[in-house]
This record gives sequence, C-alpha cells and structure tokens, in this order.
Amino acid sequence: MHADETNLSLEFLAVVEQAAIASARTMGRGDAHAADTAAVEAMRRQLDHVPIDGTIVIGEGERDDAPMLFIGERVGAARGGSVNGRAYRQVDIAVDPLEGTSLCSTGAPDAITVLAAGPGGSLLHAPDLYMEKLIVGSHSKHTVSLDLPVAENLAAVARGLERKVSDLVVVVLDRPRHATLIDDIRATGARVRLIADGDIAAGIAAAVSGSGVHAVMGTGAAPEGVITAAAMRCLGGDIQGRLVVRNADEEARYAAMGITDLKKVYTASDLATGDDLIFAATGVTDGTLMKGVRFFGDGIRTSSLVMQTAPPVVRFIDTIHVRSNSEIAIRF
Repeated sequence: MHADETNLSLEFLAVVEQAAIASARTMGRGDAHAADTAAVEAMRRQLDHVPIDGTIVIGEGERDDAPMLFIGERVGAARGGSVNGRAYRQVDIAVDPLEGTSLCSTGAPDAITVLAAGPGGSLLHAPDLYMEKLIVGSHSKHTVSLDLPVAENLAAVARGLERKVSDLVVVVLDRPRHATLIDDIRATGARVRLIADGDIAAGIAAAVSGSGVHAVMGTGAAPEGVITAAAMRCLGGDIQGRLVVRNADEEARYAAMGITDLKKVYTASDLATGDDLIFAATGVTDGTLMKGVRFFGDGIRTSSLVMQTAPPVVRFIDTIHVRSNSEIAIRF
C-alpha cells in the first residue's frame, strides 16, 4: 500500500458507509442480531469492489462460526491473485461491522461501523478474548502505564493537558468487573462516563482534542483493541493493552494464533505495525465525533472518519448518497 493509498482509503470509506446505511435501517427496532447481520452482509458485498487481495484477520469469528467476514476469509476484487494479469496488493483487514449492536437496536449513541487495514502481518491476530486497556491522546502517551496506579496515570494525563485531575473525563465500560476501577477513578476527583458498549468510538474520542473524553480505562475485547490501535497510529495517541488469560482454554487459543507472551504490554505500534495503515468508520447513530445515518426523500447522508498513516491524513467526511434519478436539494 503505497502510491495510491489515498484512493484506497476512500474505497474503504464506501465499505463502512454501506454497512452503516444497512444497519441504520434496523435502528431502534430492538433486534441486535438483525442490525449486526445487515452490517455484515453489506460490508462483505462492498469489500468485493475494493481493488485488493485481502484477508480478514479480525472479523466475525472462526470459519465454523460465521458465514462471512470470518477470520481467514479472502475478500476484495482480486482475492487469490490477479485480475486481467494485474497483480493487486495483499492487505490484512480487521473489521467490526457494527460496533454497538445493542446501541443500534435501541437507538443509543455511538454505534459505528469500522474497519482497519494494513499490509500483510501488520495487524495482531487477536482472538475474541479480553484485553486490559489504557487509551490516551498524544499529550500523555509517554507518561502513562498499565503498571501504574490509576491515580498516577490520571495525574500524568492532567499534567499533559495542563489541567486539574478533577477536569478529566474517563470512559469505562459499564460492567461489574470494573467496580473497583470506577471507585479508584472517582477517588482521584476525575469524572467517569459509563458506556454500555463501543470502546473503539470512545478510544478515538480520547485522542481528539475537544471531544470531552480524556482517557479510556478498563477491560474490553482484544480484537477491538487492535482496531483502536490502528486509529491511534493515525491520530498520534496510544493504547496500552495486556491480554487477559482466565483459563487454560484461553491460553491455548492465544497460542493457536501465535501469541505466547501473555504478560506483554502492547502499545499501538505493537498491535498495528508498519507505516501504511488505514482506518475508516461511519456513524450509525449520533455520536461524539460522527452523526448517525440520516434518511430523507431523495438521498441518504452519512458522517465518517477516514484516516491513513502514509501520507498522514485525517478526514471527517459528510456524504450525501443521492438516489437514482433524483433531483436532490442539498441540506446543511
């Protein structure tokens, strides 16, 4: 992925846009499975129009568990080789077709469709298990550590932002396992924003000034940690992650994917390596950084974030998808 990186990032934009549009049609209907299925099917269809020879390295599960976007599936217009004698680049792809299925089904904020891509071997092949995470923006990425107490990490974040700890907002997944973490954060004077789902969206917000989010802490899914790492590489922030091993079966699953050092603290550069990374996300419901999909009589409007590392570009993109044979009136 080199000279036409910008064009490829826009190809991936279309993938997350179509997934968002499909899942948004199920928004608020109370059916999380239908929302996820719509996103998966739309994302898989659009991926076959992207001029790549792609491999899903983080997706919907192993071959026996998912009909499409499973780990190891080949995707792209040239999957498996070349088209008309032209060789296409080989790309590893990590997808979360709908982050926040429950958010979409209830109409709650921050449901997104998301994808990260890079050259072969650039994305850690993380099984669908847990990872302890600490996500911050560029202001404090060299001063925090998963091995430090919560109070020390938040003091470092506050110093980097030149504000008081009591000014900070820390996002935490609302799970019983985080009870002690939440108490520790509140004891510092910082404020906690509990979310039901969607720590990729929260992680991105922590690396964008003015979002109102200053850090993300807690344990969440490891695959989402890898996707977040790609976003951090584009935004200059960082994620520190340590894989969680609860039993021998999980240890075997890590080993099967080539992960043997289970005490390692990964950074964004460990989880998403190399200099040719792409990240794309589209809002399904209204969120901190992106609006949700909006349907109107002669078109559909989407709000997306598309980023790449080579050359470094961050795009907030507002798109109007005009219906065929429509005379559209542009609305701001």
